[in-house]
Amino acid sequence: MEQIYIEDIVKDVKRDYENRRMERKNIESVWQLNSNFVMGNQFSFVNALGEIQDGERDYFWQEREVFNHIASIVETRLAKLGRVRPKMSVRPASGDDDDIRTAKVATKIMDGAWQRLNVSEIISRATMWSEITGTVFYKVVWDNDSGKTVGNSKGKPVKEGDVRIDVCPPYEIFPSSLAAETMESLSSIIHAKAVHVDDILRIWGKKVEGTETDIIGFDDSGFIGGLGMSSLIPAARRSTKKNYAVVIERYTRPTAENPQGELAIVAGDELLYYGPLPYINGKDGERDFPFIKQDCLKNVGCFFGTSMVERCIPIQRAYNAVKNRKHEFMNRIAMGVLAVEDGSVDITNLEEEGLSPGKILVYRQGATPPMLMNAGSVPADFSYEEDRLLAEFISISGVSEIMRSSSVPSTITSGAALQLLLEQDDTRLSVTAERIRGAAKRIGQHILRLYKQFATQPRVLRAVGSEGEIEVVSWNASDIGCDDVAFDTENELNSSTASKQNMLFELLRTGLLYDENGKLSDSMRYKILDVMGYGGWEITHDTQKLHITRAQKENMGLSETAPDVNELDDHRIHIEEHSKYMLGSEFEKACAKNAQLKELLLEHIRTHKTYMKVEGEVNER
Repeated sequence: MEQIYIEDIVKDVKRDYENRRMERKNIESVWQLNSNFVMGNQFSFVNALGEIQDGERDYFWQEREVFNHIASIVETRLAKLGRVRPKMSVRPASGDDDDIRTAKVATKIMDGAWQRLNVSEIISRATMWSEITGTVFYKVVWDNDSGKTVGNSKGKPVKEGDVRIDVCPPYEIFPSSLAAETMESLSSIIHAKAVHVDDILRIWGKKVEGTETDIIGFDDSGFIGGLGMSSLIPAARRSTKKNYAVVIERYTRPTAENPQGELAIVAGDELLYYGPLPYINGKDGERDFPFIKQDCLKNVGCFFGTSMVERCIPIQRAYNAVKNRKHEFMNRIAMGVLAVEDGSVDITNLEEEGLSPGKILVYRQGATPPMLMNAGSVPADFSYEEDRLLAEFISISGVSEIMRSSSVPSTITSGAALQLLLEQDDTRLSVTAERIRGAAKRIGQHILRLYKQFATQPRVLRAVGSEGEIEVVSWNASDIGCDDVAFDTENELNSSTASKQNMLFELLRTGLLYDENGKLSDSMRYKILDVMGYGGWEITHDTQKLHITRAQKENMGLSETAPDVNELDDHRIHIEEHSKYMLGSEFEKACAKNAQLKELLLEHIRTHKTYMKVEGEVNER
């Protein structure tokens, strides 16, 4: 590549970045105003230049207190949305045994990565950004410096590599079109962040001259967020750091002329990387952007979503104004307004001390003594407007007093009515919750696709089975045959633990969970305990549960010979589990490969019945 060509690429990327930054300036002003209101700087506004400016008092005596309802609304929404952590699995590509096996392995790989990367905490941090700004992005990439150490090279440890998920605030993302509503509609996207020059040298091997850079959401690692528009960043979250440079990554979608896409990374006047998109993370093995977008609420005809904070700002301004004017009125009533005849008293002394109790007031002989003017009473309109604005907070945000104060209104005495109110509260949040679930699903897909591309060497995964046992799985990229991720749970807001437990109690009262003898079977009892939160590890060592586990292992391990029948076996449980296995489709597929399995398992069941008959005769004697 010629030097002039490199310079052209650098100039083109930097020019494109500057154009997109100026185009997005007005949207950034909204984000910054939202952040100021959440932090309590609620007398700020956006001036004609698109900068955040603090409003001044009209008079020195004006009250400027902040009664921050927006912060409590955001905290309540975050607390409710914190329950949205879907459980997912990988659906097999077909009914073939190999596809079923690889789907199970892929599910365990995804679950292991989910726990190892602490994706739940990552989603919590991302949701905080989306609730304030309206949009947040996940960047799912492959990090060669992560994972277990597999060797040494030139005295440095060599890692096996692993997936890394970064939370990218919307300040760092610059789309090719602000009118595109989805990531798929973009032709290119720019990710700009501030990185220390030492880290640039370590990662890309090129030395870049550092400058003073404004950092937002700064982290010591230097990999979290950076902007060059200091006028739009709140002072409480802005800091200027030296020896930093803005790294501009421009991702271009694959086209017919360029089927592998393009990635150009520029810092300062240096071209750090230029080549095809590095990750095969799209559908059908295509290369795509490593970003996943999560919106709080969709904004029609706009790439960036909208936030509930933005909708509440006008109500918060009006509420602050009403409360402050009301307090000013009360101050006039409590402290009074003195009417003094000119020259009758020492005005300076009266200004400093006022009319304190027991004060000896000396006024000029023949003059009218100072008197308090009648301030009247606080108009009822203030209280009416205050209550109306509080009701508007509820109607706009969808966060009721039940959610914010965790208290039940005194007018509600029915449990059914209370449950209906709680469900209505969750309904308003379900739109945002579905956005989070959708982002989590795409994160799972990206994780599997990156492992399929880069995890070429065998790896070991430790997983906990459904019965609490520890199993070690050896896998590599060939074991990931499909990335069709599906949800195992419905929307967590609509199915909380409390609602499941209440429904379970109702089913028990109606008798729908009892068998034909009117009794609760052991397997049903274990399922009920699991729903109640007392299953899993707590019942792993229960005798009957161990018998069920043993019988299931015998089913899976069935080969040329039937498993031995142990005198310690609970024959009734073993017969039930073997019978269920024989009636399933998985057993039919196994018999298609080995016709002897059916007779082997039937003989095994007959042996259990023989033991049961002998034990019954002994007990009768």
